[in-house]
Amino acid sequence: MSFARFRNAAGALLGLLFNVASAFGSPDLILDISLDPQSRQFKAEAELQASTRTFRFLLHESLRVTSARAGAENASVEPGSGPRGYRQWNIRLAQPGQKLVIRYEGQLPPLERNRDHRSVLGGMPPMAAPEGSFLASGSGWYPRPANLFSYRVKLAVPYGQRALVAGKRIAETLPAGPGESYRASFEFTQPSDGIDLMAGPWVVREKAVARSGQSPLYLRTFFPADLDAMPGLAQAYLDDTAAYIERYSREIGAYPYSEFSIVASPLPTGFGMPTLTYLGADVLRLPFIRKTSLGHEILHNWWGNGVYVDYERGNWSEGLTTFMADYAYKEAESATAASDMRLAWLRDAAVFAGEKPGALRDFRSRADAAGAAVGYGKAAMLFVMLRDRLGSKVFDQGIRNFWAAHRFKVASWDDLQAAFESASGEKLGSFFAPWLDQRALPEVTITRAESSRSGKQHQLNITFSKQDAKLPLRLPLEISAAGQREIRWVDLGAQQDAATFMLAFAPQTVRLDPEMRVWRRLDASQLPPILRQWMATREPQLLNVARVAEANLAVSQLSERFFEVRSKLIMPAQLGAALNGKSPVLLAGTHAEVDQTLASAGLPARPASLIGKGSAQVWTVPEKSFQLAIISGQDAASLNALQRGLPHYGGQSWLIFEQGRVIDKGTWPASIPEITVLNAARKDKK
Repeated sequence: MSFARFRNAAGALLGLLFNVASAFGSPDLILDISLDPQSRQFKAEAELQASTRTFRFLLHESLRVTSARAGAENASVEPGSGPRGYRQWNIRLAQPGQKLVIRYEGQLPPLERNRDHRSVLGGMPPMAAPEGSFLASGSGWYPRPANLFSYRVKLAVPYGQRALVAGKRIAETLPAGPGESYRASFEFTQPSDGIDLMAGPWVVREKAVARSGQSPLYLRTFFPADLDAMPGLAQAYLDDTAAYIERYSREIGAYPYSEFSIVASPLPTGFGMPTLTYLGADVLRLPFIRKTSLGHEILHNWWGNGVYVDYERGNWSEGLTTFMADYAYKEAESATAASDMRLAWLRDAAVFAGEKPGALRDFRSRADAAGAAVGYGKAAMLFVMLRDRLGSKVFDQGIRNFWAAHRFKVASWDDLQAAFESASGEKLGSFFAPWLDQRALPEVTITRAESSRSGKQHQLNITFSKQDAKLPLRLPLEISAAGQREIRWVDLGAQQDAATFMLAFAPQTVRLDPEMRVWRRLDASQLPPILRQWMATREPQLLNVARVAEANLAVSQLSERFFEVRSKLIMPAQLGAALNGKSPVLLAGTHAEVDQTLASAGLPARPASLIGKGSAQVWTVPEKSFQLAIISGQDAASLNALQRGLPHYGGQSWLIFEQGRVIDKGTWPASIPEITVLNAARKDKK
């Protein structure tokens, strides 16, 4: 999930053309809009203050300016060239500072119904259809007055439709019957970096939550009729939203808005905007979304939509949100669940280690799994390591300091560092700079551990081997003996490869970072295979063993959603050679066909723990010498049912589905290397 607002060519160019607008006074932009999703006809009037003699802006190529007025006079309108898909418009004024009124209209492109969950992350044009319309902020559907601007928007859509933008709803008129329009007005008085418009045939549910010393908080669901009809679903989303907002208000600072909405999309979107989240209707049905993605998107009202990201200096928001939402939920669940998530981040890091991932400071938005491994996983782990260093009390104060200092302002990684320095009273450049700028994945192993008696204590000497570790590392060590266990931390400088500890007991074994609390390259034994290794590979190979036409087609369509890039189709006779190569192989078909193929090739059979369970099973083979994953279904319908849910479970080693619904999942166990401590000569003190 992401709060990013399609910062495409339109948004990038316009960000260079204008200065930051004031957050106070009358809105910087006033829009009056009518949209007919059936015909896709769009009409709008925009009112703004032009600060220059020539006002330049971009619109999507489907829209054209019909007139412009500066003050009481008509203004000259000149179309020009723009980036692909857009047209630049130039409006000349008699003098700067005049009120400018622009009328424009057009027929929007139709909804691109075949977009998958990956393609919606890229720039999309403004799109309209009866089942849902989405005009993304960077799609060129309005003239942008500044980098940041306040706005007021009046909307009109036909009977049977609802529409909204981010902000406070200040007026609403419900149609009495067919032939009348739904009308609503919204305002956003704080500086915003864009406007997203959504419309659809939604049923709206509302919950008002009382707030001490404040106006009520209004929570709403905008669901299509079939989703709204699911027993208790809308109410559960409203209740969980209230709980998340209360939680983050307590941890960070008061929720900065007066409402929040969960809006269903006909596309597999997952976006957080101020005051709302726009989630795919299919996604909203998934049982885990309320306990994971919902809280993540709500938290973006603080990080990303409450404190804005200085993209030129790196996107910190996704990592901080992942740490305070997704990871925090796992910590609340259990220590094991939290450790499993840290392991998942490190598994992802290992998958993409060979691709020379960018520095964390270079991360802007998630374009693929490799970018997510850095911008989400590495960034979240940075906050794990920072909290381990500072302690929870100081860390939490740093979070509150950051919010108080930068609410509705643009902030960078440097500003985050300053907030934690203020809370801790120490300089943290030696921590932040390496983790933000270092690209390589550090690898540290214990090569030797030796203990000796020193008076009444025991001296433990540990030697490390380091690769790509050109940054200071603070690593936990688990030191154990019969009935005793102690965690010690070692600070390894860039040139340091040894450490000494004094202990009250004779150590027998040592394990390095057993709970995976440090961003690093793990030993191969610690990396049980997960599905994301197949999903994100650059050269996937598919063996489709389904012989019945319907099942064969189901596998082909499923593979298009499963892999990030198009797969290479191989034949059964090529399986052995394919497994000896470097690229992962996906074997898919019905149960009998999959079992026969595995047996014929002499490969490990279906795991006993999966046999006979569910209508479809998915698993990776925990074998280090080759990379093989299997998708197996009872029939074509069972395989087809996986298309919606399977791409969301990349962090798992195995899954059991019942007609598209996950009924069990897990990862293969990982082993933590244990080093035996050698006994040296006795060193009794005199």
